[in-house]
Amino acid sequence: MPVRIFAHMSDDLTNAAQQAREIEALGFDGVVSHESAHDPFFPLVIAAANSTRLHLMTDVAIAFARSPMTLANVAHDLNAFSGGRFTLGLGSQIKPHITRRFSMPWSHPAARMRELIQAIRAIFANWYDGAPLRFEGQFYTHTLMTPAFTPSNTTHGKPAIGIAAVGPLMTETAGAVADRLFVHPFTTETYLRQFTLPHLKAGLDSANRPAGACQLIYDPLIATGTTAESFARSRKAIADRIAFYASTPAYRPVLDAHGWGDLQPELQAMTKAGRWSEMGNLVTDDMLNTLAVVGEVKDIAPQIWTRYGDLVSDFGLSSGTVDRAILAQIGADLRTLAGA
Repeated sequence: MPVRIFAHMSDDLTNAAQQAREIEALGFDGVVSHESAHDPFFPLVIAAANSTRLHLMTDVAIAFARSPMTLANVAHDLNAFSGGRFTLGLGSQIKPHITRRFSMPWSHPAARMRELIQAIRAIFANWYDGAPLRFEGQFYTHTLMTPAFTPSNTTHGKPAIGIAAVGPLMTETAGAVADRLFVHPFTTETYLRQFTLPHLKAGLDSANRPAGACQLIYDPLIATGTTAESFARSRKAIADRIAFYASTPAYRPVLDAHGWGDLQPELQAMTKAGRWSEMGNLVTDDMLNTLAVVGEVKDIAPQIWTRYGDLVSDFGLSSGTVDRAILAQIGADLRTLAGA
């Protein structure tokens, strides 16, 4: 499978059309959108209408804030409208957001995610293949579908489905039921090879799926710049982002893989004290160079390819401090390395 390079869209709908046209003109293969303060699907609708070849992905939409049926509907509509260019990327979020922000149930997140995707696939089997809708699980039940609610524009087939995962259970879930594994930006080559891949294989084996049935998508943290000032700004921004991720208990295993686990509770305490601006100061150069790709623009693609080129099929390139045209050049360098 050829390497694909994705750019990130902002959630500003007023310039989504311009973004899509610019991203396509720069040579990217696709775009991804995040769910934060706004819905992640709307920018992709606009991108689909203003591009001819860009693949569209949510990276990610919050799965447990929605039902399998609503996710199946929006995924089908985007895939059909774009001519088969959509991948539904899902993430679980954490319990406080699901229960207190979305007012939705939370329990057994890996098992619930597995069943949610199985339910979506059962709905797709009904819509695309005419199979009876008889899905009855522990968390979701779908047993009613009438012709009036069955899409007929199924020419472009079923959209792919991906899962974002860090921990072992969700990674195994991706291997068992998903087409894509969205590797969290807060990872390292060591963690990916020694922890993520074995759990992905365990998930594949549990479902008797072949190697390669679940492809990896990775958005590496990038610190670079074309001047000393821009490079320094980028390094600081990435250090701050690493500190933010590292404060989260669920991400401690990545730190533990390198002997940095004791930093997690210290950073978490700083978040509770409101000391956000100081957290990045605790990220050492060794941590920065391990958790991110750091260097001159010409050196970024070779570093990414050396670490991950034999593992990852799709790369997302994003950085709040690096111009999109520079990211496009890094993407072109990655394609050259892949072709060689």
